[in-house]
Amino acid sequence: MMKALDRKILRDLRLLWSQALTIALVVACGIGGFLAMLSAVDSLAGARDDFYSADRFGDVFATVRRAPASVAARLVELPGVIDVQTTVEAMARVSVPGSIDPVMGQLIGLNPLALPRLNRVLLRSGRWAEGGARSGELEAVVTESFAQAHKLGPGATVNALVNGKQRMLRITGTALSPEYIFGGMMGVPDLRSFGVFWLDQAELAAALDMTGAFTRVTLKLAPGASRATVIDAVTRQLEPLGGSPAHGRDEQASHAMLDNEIREQRVLGTVLPAIFLAVAGFLLHVVTARLVATQREQIATLKALGYANRGIALHYLKLVAPMVLSGYLLGLLLGDWLGQGLTRLYADFFHFPSFEHRIPFSLAAGALAIVALTAVMGTLTAIAATVRLSPAEAMQAPAPGRFRRALLERLPGLRPTPAFRMIVRNIERKPLRTAVTIGGIAAAVAIVIMGNFFRDAMEVIIHTQFNLAMRGDLIVWANDQVDEGAARELARLPGVLQVEAGYRVSVRFINGARSENGLVNGLAAMPQLQRVVDVDRREAFAGTHGLLMTDRLADKLGVRPGDTVTLQVREGRRQERQVIVERTVRDMMGLNSYMEREALLRLLGEGHVANNFSLRVESGALPHVLETTRDLPRIAGAFSKATLLRNMREVSARNILIMSSILTVFATVIAVGVVYNNARIALSERTWELASLRVLGFTRAEVSFILLGELALGIALALPLGMALGSALTHTIVELMRSDQFLFPVEIQPRTYAWSAVAVVAAGVASALVVRRRIDSLDMVAALKTRE
Repeated sequence: MMKALDRKILRDLRLLWSQALTIALVVACGIGGFLAMLSAVDSLAGARDDFYSADRFGDVFATVRRAPASVAARLVELPGVIDVQTTVEAMARVSVPGSIDPVMGQLIGLNPLALPRLNRVLLRSGRWAEGGARSGELEAVVTESFAQAHKLGPGATVNALVNGKQRMLRITGTALSPEYIFGGMMGVPDLRSFGVFWLDQAELAAALDMTGAFTRVTLKLAPGASRATVIDAVTRQLEPLGGSPAHGRDEQASHAMLDNEIREQRVLGTVLPAIFLAVAGFLLHVVTARLVATQREQIATLKALGYANRGIALHYLKLVAPMVLSGYLLGLLLGDWLGQGLTRLYADFFHFPSFEHRIPFSLAAGALAIVALTAVMGTLTAIAATVRLSPAEAMQAPAPGRFRRALLERLPGLRPTPAFRMIVRNIERKPLRTAVTIGGIAAAVAIVIMGNFFRDAMEVIIHTQFNLAMRGDLIVWANDQVDEGAARELARLPGVLQVEAGYRVSVRFINGARSENGLVNGLAAMPQLQRVVDVDRREAFAGTHGLLMTDRLADKLGVRPGDTVTLQVREGRRQERQVIVERTVRDMMGLNSYMEREALLRLLGEGHVANNFSLRVESGALPHVLETTRDLPRIAGAFSKATLLRNMREVSARNILIMSSILTVFATVIAVGVVYNNARIALSERTWELASLRVLGFTRAEVSFILLGELALGIALALPLGMALGSALTHTIVELMRSDQFLFPVEIQPRTYAWSAVAVVAAGVASALVVRRRIDSLDMVAALKTRE
């Protein structure tokens, strides 16, 4: 007897092949998105963990102005510390032949005869740098990504300003380090403007006047050791030597950016596929429920012949299983393909010795469990009501619906056509089915909005940060605080139109038991070139007697305007000050606070000094100004707005285009799945009615309007609902992705709403055309012979 039911499954699948295909595609999109995002981020996390483990990435880091090598022996004796490594490091301005872009280099001393035990450097090509080079020339190994960006091979040279002297660096090889997986400055990936150079330790120490001393220390902790305790102990040891407070991996720039990316992608990889799978479950429920409704008499016959409810439920699960399993298998292939693409994108930002995409068995098994649960729940809820009926009751035709004047017909002055009355009456008679149909289409609209939101957000960030806040063309900073008269010296440079001095100090904010590391930025009283602009693009002015603080920092500290916070200065003269929080601002970048420069200097007891300057230069004069500032000994580095903006556009344009394209395709599949399935099932349910109308004289267009008009009205109602849902979804995901580094502004452009509507309407029109062809080819004689 089961063979007969199996044959029935094959017949039903043959009849429902188009609906089965759309369901399989929706399942494939859900599984593909789930596997692609999470497998790519798992591959990223796995490559990170393997690199950290193999090359012994440190746990605690600290910098110091100058500390004798003997201090390392005291640090290794601290409880919980199993290894200590000291290095000589310095930032330097680098000039690359053929490039006018400002470049900053991190110079690190390395002994090729005793390679580092911690933060090991992996040589990728060439050889290690050695001492004994020609006078005025130093050998260096450079990060592989920087060398590739500038096409620097062994034997190439660059110039670096080392301790106030121009030195030539001759490249001997390329390398990777777990300390610099992410290459860039200010949280922006920038392979051209930031590079790491490993030089012979003795020669670098001599060039920096650091022989017998170190400037940076890395510590490895024993399993179970208290990181906070070690950080406090290291900070106390180094503070008398001018050391900055020690910190863990969470404040190490490369690790923080990598960890933030992993966390954000886990959010996207969970929320968006959940929507796809929810829609897939809805489609399974709709298809099975309507199929069961058309087979009431067949089910009754099966029950009369002795089939138990369990056997009938198993029969319909077998019907759904091929749709779901084919979607799952297609999703595996899609997830692997997309995951490899995402991994290649990650490889442009994060650099590992080995970075291969893989789908863990646990992830694939979890996806199968999710889709199986979705199928079972969708199917069982659909057939539960029918299988509970007795055979005699199930053999009877369903009770006819109660047709009455629809709400729209009761409106005064409205005279709807007969076809329109049929549409609105059918919608009112089946509100639940209409609601879930509208909900599915609205989900498609929301996903398109979500996919294109990141493009809108990036444009807002670029406009706010580069046009409204950063209005200068060049920012330069000094080795240490300098007299503000340096601003006049910079203003006299040919091509410089305006200079604005600033003062930035690294501090630790303390409020009771809560504390955070951050910066206080001292700005001009009425800033013109470096302003504070919030996410709503309104200018916020720095505090005159207290702090203007970002709302995220205020939330972490638990302070509000009017509260007092303690500042522990982490550089220069170590001091502690109490200051009031005047106002908060919704800033986009980092955990910052702002004061007027003069007020900040009075608070710290400093004179008229500055340590950074914003410059506005004449059009076309930027290369000359950059070249001139390289010869100023007190200027430690510079970056131009044009270079930073170009890098952001290059990076964001490609990635956002890829993401929005994928999500738009996925959303289109959802729209087609929902609209087409509803239209096809409605056609199978109402074939007798439509054929009767044709016999009564209705034209094909009028009959099509009755069936498809209901779907068109559903799409019209779903569009505004989907736009509202897309806005809510965007706010939710942005909140989940919120981090110390970034705050995405939630501003969705009108074109994004328009594009979401166009994509979904196009999918609906395509589905409607297919159904219209079936209506046009309707066999009225066959349809009127049997009433299902």
